[in-house]
Amino acid sequence: MRTLYPPIEAYESGHLNVGDGQEIYWETSGNPDGKPVVFVHGGPGGGTGAKQRQFFDPSRYRIVLFDQRGCGQSRPHIADGADLSVNTTAHLIADMEQLREHLGVEQWQVFGGSWGSTLGLSYAQAHPDRVTELVLRGIFLLRRSEIDWYYNGGASHIYPDVWETYLEPIPAGQRDGDLVAAYNRLLTGDDRTAAQRAATAWTTWENKTSYLLPQHDSGDGDRFDLAFATIENHYFVNHGFMEDGQILDRIDAIAHIPAVIVQGRYDVVCPMRSAWDLHRSWPNAQLHIVDDAGHASFEPGIVHRLVEATDHFAVTRSAQE
Repeated sequence: MRTLYPPIEAYESGHLNVGDGQEIYWETSGNPDGKPVVFVHGGPGGGTGAKQRQFFDPSRYRIVLFDQRGCGQSRPHIADGADLSVNTTAHLIADMEQLREHLGVEQWQVFGGSWGSTLGLSYAQAHPDRVTELVLRGIFLLRRSEIDWYYNGGASHIYPDVWETYLEPIPAGQRDGDLVAAYNRLLTGDDRTAAQRAATAWTTWENKTSYLLPQHDSGDGDRFDLAFATIENHYFVNHGFMEDGQILDRIDAIAHIPAVIVQGRYDVVCPMRSAWDLHRSWPNAQLHIVDDAGHASFEPGIVHRLVEATDHFAVTRSAQE
């Protein structure tokens, strides 16, 4: 069973001005001469952390992490009044390209889970010539059916107790409608106390449903919750700024790119239907179903398959040189 690589420090970091008054935080670690890989974090709004470097062999990979607009160490942060109107999927794709050019990377492996799989796939479809491989986990295709399943009641049949906490910030008269829209009114409203309460409830719902077995979670704090919930909701209320089914409709653009898909059988956040649909549309992508896992990237079976994939692609690169 493969496990995470030992912790390492970043050797370089900075903020890149990408326009629109936005500066995205980036860092590199591992081998400066190694195979480039970019880690695409989830949410949107989740941000990056040191543990995410550990999916990659630091002797073989040049590991690039970055925080998407409005979250993590990028500036301005949502809590400091970041402008959501310049935070769309197209903006994030353009930011990734600008970062690649800034770092002098010709091509890189794209690694992402959950929303990271959505953005990773969308980036690859826009710039297939810049992607050597894709390693994807907990597939989210941002179809309306996926949003309704998780945020409008489907998953409540599995987690009815946690669902009650998710509903608490929403006025009783609005609980039978579109809950994503109801949350949007709270998160973007003038009552910032209500917005913070809604952000905590939204984030708690995701935290408590991400693992196959319950995990103790002390939370990441109000600032993280506000960015995570506000940016995520902003994307979902706007349908991810893409057509329903767009990723599957454009799969031919990346059909030639080597890919590994890792999916927890009991993923409630991003149910396996999406990974299955992606694999059926893209049969050359290798699908690994982890029968004892939910959504989280750090569950043992998920870690094993992800590290197995990055090890394989590192060896493949070495053999070609």
